[in-house]
Amino acid sequence: MKSLILFFLILFDYISKSLITSNLEENTFITILPFLKIVNVHNYGISFGLFDNYLSYEIILIIGGIVTLFVLYLLINSSSRIEKNGFFLIICGAISNLLDRLMNEYVIDFIYMHYNNYYWPAFNFADIYISVGVMLLIYEYFIGAKKRN
Repeated sequence: MKSLILFFLILFDYISKSLITSNLEENTFITILPFLKIVNVHNYGISFGLFDNYLSYEIILIIGGIVTLFVLYLLINSSSRIEKNGFFLIICGAISNLLDRLMNEYVIDFIYMHYNNYYWPAFNFADIYISVGVMLLIYEYFIGAKKRN
């Protein structure tokens, strides 16, 4: 069942990125709501474009692969269901972004949020998977552990 979920989450991310690249030119914005825009941004760096122009995409692929394997190790050795789900979502997002980088040499980001002059870097569904996974791990660490004690 998990492999089917993995497949569909990665497919959903891939289709969303394909729709953006085929219908929107790079760095073009479409306003959806006053705080939400759709944009076609190519992220050549790591998260939030960090280390753009400092690391080759091959190095980023290697680092991403190593981190993903480490998270898989943590998933295999985790004991709690919430922890397992958190690590699983992180792996889904990581694999999806790694595949994107492997195909394009960059990651396609397209969700752009802001409030007045406060802007959040553009992101994609794979980034959401990773973020929700991390939130589950934080919840488990702070709340789940207290419930067990």
